[in-house]
Amino acid sequence: MIEIRSFRDLLRLFFIFRHEFKLAAIAALVIILLGAFLLPAKYESTARLLVKPGRDSTLPIEISNRQALVMPSTQRDPIVDEERLLTGRPIVRAVAEHYLEVIDNAPPPEGFWKRTKYYIKSGVGAVFDGLRVVLETVGVVEKTTPVERLAAGLEKNFEVSHAAGSTVMDISFKWGDPQIAQAVVKDWVETYINERTQALGRKSLYAFYEGQVSNSATEIKSYKQQILTHLNEIGAASITDRLEDLSERINVLRGETFNTTRLIASSDSAIESTRNQLKGQPKEVTTVRQIALNPQQQDLRRLLNQKLLEKADMMRTYTDNAPPVKALDASIRAMQAQVANESNTVQASENRAPNTLEIHLQRVLLDETSNNLALRTQLVQQQKQLVNLEAQRKQALEIEPELARLSRELSATERNYALYVDNLEKSRIDRELDNSQISNIAVIEEATLNPGRIFPKTLVMLVLAIPFAIVVGLLVIYLCYLLDQRIHDGGLVERKFGLPLWTTLPELDTTTAQSANAFNASIYRLYSLLQPARIAEQGLTLGLTSARHGEGVTFVVEQLRQLLDENGINVRVGGLEAAAPGEVVLLDASALLANRDAFVTLRRADLIALVVEARKSTVPVVEHALSILNTAFGKVDGIIINRRKFEVPSKVLQTIGKYRGAF
Repeated sequence: MIEIRSFRDLLRLFFIFRHEFKLAAIAALVIILLGAFLLPAKYESTARLLVKPGRDSTLPIEISNRQALVMPSTQRDPIVDEERLLTGRPIVRAVAEHYLEVIDNAPPPEGFWKRTKYYIKSGVGAVFDGLRVVLETVGVVEKTTPVERLAAGLEKNFEVSHAAGSTVMDISFKWGDPQIAQAVVKDWVETYINERTQALGRKSLYAFYEGQVSNSATEIKSYKQQILTHLNEIGAASITDRLEDLSERINVLRGETFNTTRLIASSDSAIESTRNQLKGQPKEVTTVRQIALNPQQQDLRRLLNQKLLEKADMMRTYTDNAPPVKALDASIRAMQAQVANESNTVQASENRAPNTLEIHLQRVLLDETSNNLALRTQLVQQQKQLVNLEAQRKQALEIEPELARLSRELSATERNYALYVDNLEKSRIDRELDNSQISNIAVIEEATLNPGRIFPKTLVMLVLAIPFAIVVGLLVIYLCYLLDQRIHDGGLVERKFGLPLWTTLPELDTTTAQSANAFNASIYRLYSLLQPARIAEQGLTLGLTSARHGEGVTFVVEQLRQLLDENGINVRVGGLEAAAPGEVVLLDASALLANRDAFVTLRRADLIALVVEARKSTVPVVEHALSILNTAFGKVDGIIINRRKFEVPSKVLQTIGKYRGAF
């Protein structure tokens, strides 16, 4: 744990982990130097292929004519397909079979150093082959043939790429021998072109299209014959026209049937009305009739007049209430009633003739009945025609789906026929191109022979070896700084542990006055924290402890005792008596984690300070010791850092100071 506040702290960090820096830098330097001289050399052979637009560059003809079956994509790169075909396993295996014996039986290279690396590589390869045989024997790995292993190595060292939007494929192959690399690239390209032509060849396409043209023509003839047969069954030239004609005729006939039914209802109503009128008409009517006075009434009137005359005569003799008068009045009244009941006149004679109205109604009834019979006969015929037309329409509707299916199949077959006829000539051309081994892949750059190795770059590695080793060493320093839990100084103590830092005692070096003065100043700082007023009034018991042995508790106690004696303060180390006024008792309770008596000793202390040895004590150990002290006594008053050492040599600081002064 070290606080980085300035460049001087960075120097301290460097000198703290100087040993780790040296080991990491030397290891990186050795690895780079060994790699520069011992790594197997790699040589590169390159070639370029051009994918010319034209045949097989985008889509074959059997797909390009059916665009609805292909999802359009503006981002599709056809060169990617060519790259996958070029790096396909069949081509790699074919190249490996061809060059297995050539690569395995290649002679050792010339030159002592190259030959040495060759034998070293052969020895390492033999060791790995033996290990592989053992693993294959026990079943850990699968058995592989030499061709498969060589194919895997060739595929690993073979690369093909192309720039965005470009149709040029850049081929690169790396191998330990430039001649072999060039030969492999040549054979690879030739194998690719031959395999591609053979794989994409469509020699049977012409026969396919020829057979499809014949089959399509036969199917068209069959569909047309079936359609003609069905149309003859319904007696029409077109099923659509036939259905429209039948529908129109049925609609008209239904309208006429409705009108006929309406006329029949009207005729029935007229006949019924005429018959009702005929029931109320007489057969004959009176043409001439003679009227005369009623003789009975005239006789009754004469008798009545006589009775009236008799009453007039009797009134001369009798009164109104006389019985004869009353009897005569009763007779008169009866006679008057009879006169009133008789009609004034009677028919003397009449002439009769047939009723002309009844004769006319009979004639109208006869005509209406005849018309009604005709309408009913017409309705029956219309219904028969309607049933016949509906039967014809039903037959046409039953045939219509089959005719529609035949029409669709006929249309599709005609389109296929046109497509097959159009592609028949193209397939013939493709067949001839396949027979002539003509492809749209052109070699625009043959396999190159590059005697200059591309790996390892010995000069570059030698130049960068020292800077890279330094960078690795600095990285190791940074990692050690992140992982280091040691306490080097008091910079982060108060923030980390939440306790006041009483003092930091540097490493005591009596050879220089500067070191001795720094130590004395740190001791005086500790003395200033002991509260002289309290010592004079009550006395003070100071307990010093540490987490483990050897952290300098006894040394700090002795140095503090000497300082207190020099300042005239009565001081006592240890003892069971309490501190008297004007007296300081120093308690040595080192090795808190291993010494049980330390707890008994610290129980009598007024102040407790934890001594931490710089560069030895770690943060977890100090945290553990503080937790124990807080648990046992409920307090820790301060921390003392002992044997703090400034790791940067004084000569380095002097040199830096001199240069800073010069600038």
